[in-house]
Amino acid sequence: MKSYSYLDQGVQQEVNIHQGLEDTLRLFAHQLKCGIQVQRNYDQQLPKILAYGSELNQVWTNLIDNAIDAMEGKGLLEITTQHCDHFAHIDIIDSGSGIPPEIKTRIFEPFFTTKSVGRGSGLGLETVRRIVENRHHGTLSFESQPGRTCFTICLPLTEKIGD
Repeated sequence: MKSYSYLDQGVQQEVNIHQGLEDTLRLFAHQLKCGIQVQRNYDQQLPKILAYGSELNQVWTNLIDNAIDAMEGKGLLEITTQHCDHFAHIDIIDSGSGIPPEIKTRIFEPFFTTKSVGRGSGLGLETVRRIVENRHHGTLSFESQPGRTCFTICLPLTEKIGD
């Protein structure tokens, strides 16, 4: 779990996306073991990326926490990674109730939340967007319908010097 914190967080470093996802899943183990199945579809050829590791762990934490909440204790959490061209694609999919169409345009707004008072700050998805798009020059998108919500993160891969 020491790798989860990336204590030298101010510096970009080579990050194993799968390790960050697994560390995050371990943090939520107590919430997952009582009815949520986790399905991992990891591309074993996915290279490490140059990134701010602790910030990416915030992305995984916010998205997985939201997925767990959406499933209300039971369902399927699916995490898929792919190496596509010069990008790492990460999908976090839940089998929860979905995001209602009338709020889809607002979910990345600061302080917008669907959670009850005291449960959500409305900053989780705004933080995810900022970290993915501004700090890592990636993209963030989602598709949602009842029974399936998928957040897709695309992060640029960096080739190692000498390759």
